[in-house]
Amino acid sequence: MPIEAREIEDLIRASFPDAQITITDLAGDGNHYAAEVVDPSFVGKNRVQQQRAVYAALKEKMQGSHGDLHALALTTRAPE
Repeated sequence: MPIEAREIEDLIRASFPDAQITITDLAGDGNHYAAEVVDPSFVGKNRVQQQRAVYAALKEKMQGSHGDLHALALTTRAPE
């Protein structure tokens, strides 16, 4: 079942309430998205740590072959 971009944003926002979040549906199919997450909590963390934190927020939707979200190209950074 496809997932809506808004649902992805809501899941990320639950863990990162102050983040700037941009979600893009890459294929128009509701399964392949790109997300950019800019959050102050990323200061001092490397990209792997940042991305693990975001993926943890989405874990339930990405688990196994039956997850609603099949592909996410993720970009994270701290605010400038």
